Amino acid sequence: MTTRTVDTTQELAAFLRTRRERLDPDVFGLPSRRRSRRTPGLRREEVAELAGVSVDYIVRLEQARGLRPSAEVVEALARALRLAPDERAYLFDLARQRPRDADKLATVAAPPLARLVADLSPLPVMLMNHRYDILAWNDEMARLLVDFDTLPPPRRNSMWLCFKHPEIRDFSVDRERVMREGIAHLRAAWAAHPDDQALIDLIADFTADDEFARLWAERDVKVKGRGSKVIRHPEAGVLELHFEVLTPLQDQDQRLVIYRAMDEESQSSLDSLFAR
Repeated sequence: MTTRTVDTTQELAAFLRTRRERLDPDVFGLPSRRRSRRTPGLRREEVAELAGVSVDYIVRLEQARGLRPSAEVVEALARALRLAPDERAYLFDLARQRPRDADKLATVAAPPLARLVADLSPLPVMLMNHRYDILAWNDEMARLLVDFDTLPPPRRNSMWLCFKHPEIRDFSVDRERVMREGIAHLRAAWAAHPDDQALIDLIADFTADDEFARLWAERDVKVKGRGSKVIRHPEAGVLELHFEVLTPLQDQDQRLVIYRAMDEESQSSLDSLFAR
């Protein structure tokens, strides 16, 4: 599998099919059919009826025949398929119905945000862009994860650290969940920035791994602004951490990631780690 050539028409088709096939017909109160269903989920004609479009239109969309649905149709499809908010945003991105400005893609930290990263010590904090490149970090984040100065710039990427770094990739106690969430985030970023070749190349590199390729093919989409994770740190032991992701209004392509201990034991371990 490869993502070197981003074909949003093909991805739109595949996404619509997978979401249609995941729906349970019984929850829609649709008329029962005499013949048994040969495929899972809703039929195309049922989605067409729910969305208020023709069956032929759904067929052409799912066959990637060059249609570009309007914002109104995308909204109707999102409602018909009962998409979650992140999935709805993903669908709008694939249909190229959300505005974007390629000139504003962040590759360096905005100076005020870089200062804020330092000022938030002793909380571990880092600043990332849409492709999860780490643009700035404080000493506590470096102690928690890795000395970023020792990494070449292309490797200062939180997804690369999570999926491919020989040590950090095994930090997470629940690696499967962390991988699924990371891939769901990457897929949303990919749809929002389909012309970002650096992001395309990054994902293509990841998909050479069978485990990543399997999860990527499931087309899960989610963007989490907060959550928790449990890691096994080689020096501090098991740490239960909460994270918060903040997007500055002035620099919406940059994301501030802040970690905090979830309990007193984890806080004590962090204090000891940062004091060394």
